[in-house]
Amino acid sequence: MLHELVEQRRLSSHAPVAGLELEAWLIDRHGRPAPCNDALIERLGSPDVVTELGRFNIEINVPPQPVAGDGLGRLAADLERTWRRCAEVASAMGLKVVAIGILPTVTDADLTMANLSDRARYRALNQQVLRQRHGRPIRLDIAAPDGGALHVEHRDVMLEAAATSFQVHLQVPADEIVRTYNASLLASAPVVALTGNSPLLFGRRLWQETRIALFEQALNIGTREDGAHAPLWARSASAGYAGYSLVECFRENIERFEPLLPIEIDEPAARLAHLRLHNGTIWRWNRPLVGFDADRRPHLRVEHRPMAAGPTIVDMMANLAFAIGLVTALATESAAPESRLPFDAARRSFYEARAPRPRRPAALARRRVLRGDRPAGHARAAGPRRPGDARRRTIARRWLDGSHRSARRRACDRGALAARAARCARRRSRGADAGLRSAARPRASRAPLVSGTINPG
Repeated sequence: MLHELVEQRRLSSHAPVAGLELEAWLIDRHGRPAPCNDALIERLGSPDVVTELGRFNIEINVPPQPVAGDGLGRLAADLERTWRRCAEVASAMGLKVVAIGILPTVTDADLTMANLSDRARYRALNQQVLRQRHGRPIRLDIAAPDGGALHVEHRDVMLEAAATSFQVHLQVPADEIVRTYNASLLASAPVVALTGNSPLLFGRRLWQETRIALFEQALNIGTREDGAHAPLWARSASAGYAGYSLVECFRENIERFEPLLPIEIDEPAARLAHLRLHNGTIWRWNRPLVGFDADRRPHLRVEHRPMAAGPTIVDMMANLAFAIGLVTALATESAAPESRLPFDAARRSFYEARAPRPRRPAALARRRVLRGDRPAGHARAAGPRRPGDARRRTIARRWLDGSHRSARRRACDRGALAARAARCARRRSRGADAGLRSAARPRASRAPLVSGTINPG
């Protein structure tokens, strides 16, 4: 049915609008996760604030606004108003609301079924994920660039509750949605590099944006094992750029992923309820969604998920403006940028953007020398340090920072440099005086070097 809507051009051509979702944390006065979202939501009484998977998380939804004009300003005002109200209610409960990709104080012990939000949907999600994994535990294996690693096993879905994000929904006219989707894929790497704020997980410093690996591995459900395709995870970057239409993405989800919540929905077929439910359980970093305008006309939009939550409303709205501006610029270029950048390169850039900034070679060499390390091929055999190692490191440190020279020698060096500078200045001065005298002296006419005629024969 979605294919028919696209082919018959019955999708909405509404001017671009943007909405947003913010996942946040509740913390106590010690900065620890506070599993009290039901009480806070009951006191708020707002349909825009709902539960998340963990009882210490909430989700704030802001209705969409036009991208043009002062639409982003109205989005910011609505988000600020709801956030302030949440903060007031939380303060009355002795709590605070915090926005950050991964709360630094969360521990593995906090991620238990006792802290699963009391909703049938979350219990069904936990049951079905374990069923599709055939009882295998969910393993979190994150290897950091500096050699560190984190290995955790869970027999529930609570690892997901440790990652929170700031998501933008971008709806554009139907004839622009393919270019917008591809532009969102291209923009993901710079967006992650700009907005990442979650290096810590369970007290370990891993990646600059550890949330990426955590989110992908928290519900690690693979494709159907038919051997027809390369492996693809329900939480990952997409399998490729969109071509003719976004129907390709929905068809791929149906063909390659088993329904996670196989339930019957009593709604008209035109509402595409089962398609929307299945698509809603496949959490790509950029995923196409089906929705309906106020006049009940169906539309397609892109949910852009790479941004981390936090740290402030101003920061998040600046990130939102950057993401929308970059996606719009890429989607409206005369030559489609996805035709010039292979998808594998865009995907690789996305995962490389989570890494810390590499150290300069000189800094790495200095660090190795100060630690007493040796270059590859020159390592000594393992064992206790040899006598004199400390002295050698001290000498190396002094050579690196220049302190190996005595104060008298350093003073002599400074004096020699000053004398050299003075000599150069005197030479330049003498050269300038000679030039002036030469210019003032009258020049005698010179006879030709060769006189007479030249006989070409």
